[in-house]
Amino acid sequence: MEEKKRLLLLVTLIFVSFSVVYCIDDKCLACNAVAEELELGLSNEKPRNHLDLRNRLNSKGQREGKVIDYRVSELRVVELLDGLCEKMQEYTLDKLASTRHEWVKVDDWDNLTTDKREARAYSKDISSYCGRLLEETEDELAELIKKGPVKVGEVSKVLCQDLSRQCSGTSAAAGGAEEDDVRSDRDL
Repeated sequence: MEEKKRLLLLVTLIFVSFSVVYCIDDKCLACNAVAEELELGLSNEKPRNHLDLRNRLNSKGQREGKVIDYRVSELRVVELLDGLCEKMQEYTLDKLASTRHEWVKVDDWDNLTTDKREARAYSKDISSYCGRLLEETEDELAELIKKGPVKVGEVSKVLCQDLSRQCSGTSAAAGGAEEDDVRSDRDL
């Protein structure tokens, strides 16, 4: 009896391991989930004043230094990207059909109907993936955010197609179309 339990546990661990590896194999889908969270941060930005870096006084008593527009500041980039991958731990992989998957944000982990350990494993995997993705693209992404091409509605294209190339070729069209379908279903 003890041998059967061990065998069942081994088979379960192998299945979970392959499932987790499979979910990150679809890097386009995972990249789109990260882009969606970054886009959420962009859409929730509140208008901010310019950054006043005039902190020195000249001999005439006038303040010297720069005033920087918040939209093109390094502070804005840091606020958008800092903590992004930790937020990805709120996501897990939802299996919609035998061949279709989707990354979804979990509102309440206690109300999950799927295996909670497997769901937590997925959340750690996408968070790790996010870290690797940002490590590869952070400098270019930061410059694009400051210059303005990264806007709400364009994050997935910029991050997943242009910078990381996670959604290039035929998988990009399929992944992007599925993501657009999912997004439009949620927006309705």
